[in-house]
Parts: sequence; structure tokens; C-alpha cells
Amino acid sequence: MTEPVLHHYPVSPFAEKARLMLGFKRLAWQSVQIPLIMPKPDVVALTGGYRRTPILQVGADIYCDTALIARVLERLAPSPSFFPQGDSYALRAAAHFADSTLFWNTVPVGFQPGSGMMKIFFKDAAPDYLAAFGKDRSAYRSDARRGPAHEYRANLAGLLGGIEAQLAAPYLFGAAPCYADFSLYHALWPLWLPEDLRPMLAPYPRTLAFMDRMTAIGHGRSSEITSTDALRLANSSKPESVKNPVALETNGIVLGAQASVMPIDTGLDPVIGELLTASADEIIVRRADSRAGTVHVHFPRFGYQLNKPG
Repeated sequence: MTEPVLHHYPVSPFAEKARLMLGFKRLAWQSVQIPLIMPKPDVVALTGGYRRTPILQVGADIYCDTALIARVLERLAPSPSFFPQGDSYALRAAAHFADSTLFWNTVPVGFQPGSGMMKIFFKDAAPDYLAAFGKDRSAYRSDARRGPAHEYRANLAGLLGGIEAQLAAPYLFGAAPCYADFSLYHALWPLWLPEDLRPMLAPYPRTLAFMDRMTAIGHGRSSEITSTDALRLANSSKPESVKNPVALETNGIVLGAQASVMPIDTGLDPVIGELLTASADEIIVRRADSRAGTVHVHFPRFGYQLNKPG
């Protein structure tokens, strides 16, 4: 089996979620460190414009979004499973809430200037780079509202109590971790990792114990390669054939026609390619790049929009 390649950077909570999922699956994987901010020419060569972090590469197949990455890892290594109690609505709801609502309350607190994650990962950053980072993230969020830090702290005061109550068992839904636990872990990571912010979690001993258990999973066995190596791998590989292609609710876009795919909330950069399938679970487009060759770019259906280009 071709080792999966994770394109990521250390400070990304969603990348931390993917690293921990790879560790849980006990998979050997290859690591490509990518730029934190645009431009990201080697990433764009693989994805066609998608800029959210991380992405998972398996040969010439490029998987976007950790929700889909989890499904791919489940297929590559079915045991231990991300769904030990089944793929329930409650699990999906808990994962989505953590990936969205909880995440967008912890990140503004965890990434305050001069403290938290900024103190760990950006302590030596020059002022012009910090300004460029802020500008990049502003464009990434588009016109999504960002409130003051005290608003998010107030929200967390209510949310953390609910999380603590849910963790009567070692994990959200029982004695074994499931996919929703990885979503909860990464959303809390910006508060848990920095020593100056961890006191926010001190009143919640079950939550702290949960974070310790999840951290103990580790990131597994990885080896560093360059983005040039990853592009060569894509160019020398053949994408997997698409099984049982369908065109579900495509608003008139037929299979084989050009289609545009992009997220509905942040990182609104469209990817244009030949539509290979649009099922209830996944969208796949084929595109060609002078360096990456022919690749299939995969997106989850939920949280993404499919349109005609232009």
C-alpha cells in the first residue's frame, strides 16, 4: 500500500486532528510541511485551489477535509475503528458541533496576540509576518463575523460544562474513542496545549483526563518528505477508478462536465475540474497539472457546494 502523505503545519488544530487519527490507525505516513499562509503553489498544484489544512494524499488521490480523511483512513485501516458504536447521527452531530461551533470559540481565545498558541508557535515571528498572517486569515474567513475575545470566553463557560457532563465515560460515547472524540480533542487543543490557557480547563477534571488520554495516542510513525517529492509521487501514480459514479442533485451538471467545488463557510477558493461523481457522501473531480499530473480531488458532500464554473 502506498503510504498516505499528510500536507500540514504544526500549529493547525485540524492538522493535529489528522495527525492523531493517523496515530490511532497505527499507519506509517509521510509528512509534508506546507506554508501557513498563501501563496501555497505546491498545495494548489495538487488541489487546484483548495487551501484549507490539512490535505491527505494517497498517490494521485487528494482528499480534502478531515471528515473525509477519517473515512479514507477507516478504509485503509479498519481496525481500530473510528465508529466502534456505529456511524450514528449523534456521533456525526457531536463531531460537526466540535469542528464548527466549539472550534470557532476556542480558536479566537487560543490565538490571542502574545499568549496561548501565538506564544508557542509565533514567539520569534517578525511583525511583518504576523501582519501577513492576520491578513491571510482575514481573507480565509471572508466576511464571517469575529467578535471580541470576552464573548468567546463567555460562550466557553457554558460549553465546557456540557462537555464535562458528557464525559461520564472515558470518551464521548463510551469506553473506546470514536471519530467525534478526535473532533472534540482538536477543538480543545488551543486551550489545552498552552500552559497559560490550560487553567481555563482546570474546573473540568474529566475534560483534562480526556485530553491526556487522547494525547497519549500519539502521531504514529511518520517520515518527512518535501512537497516536490509529493508532486513526483502524484505524477507517477494513477488515481483510483471511481466506483458506481452518480450525479445526485448537481443542478444540471452531468458527469464529465466541468464543475466548481468549494467550502460553504471559510476558505472560499473554488476547485474546477471534470466531475467524476457527486453522491450523497462525496464529490470527486479530475484535474490535470503540469507538475502533479492527473489527480482526483475528493471532497465530502456535506459542507461543500457544487456549481457550474464561472
